[in-house]
Amino acid sequence: MRIDILNPKATKLLKDLADLNLIAIQKTSNNGFASVLKKIRSKSSSIPNIDEINNEVEMVRAKRYAKSEK
Repeated sequence: MRIDILNPKATKLLKDLADLNLIAIQKTSNNGFASVLKKIRSKSSSIPNIDEINNEVEMVRAKRYAKSEK
């Protein structure tokens, strides 16, 4: 569940509820898909263009379909 807080007073209310052990507040993880993608891209020296991506996809599909036809 994600809640966007529009009024700063709501933050205080939530903290008060947590202090009373009525709710638990957890920080969201920064290890989401976007951060993993950024990490992978930072290791690459160049970004592949659409033709290179399509060629790679076609090679993988060809291998997959060749295995399933046997």
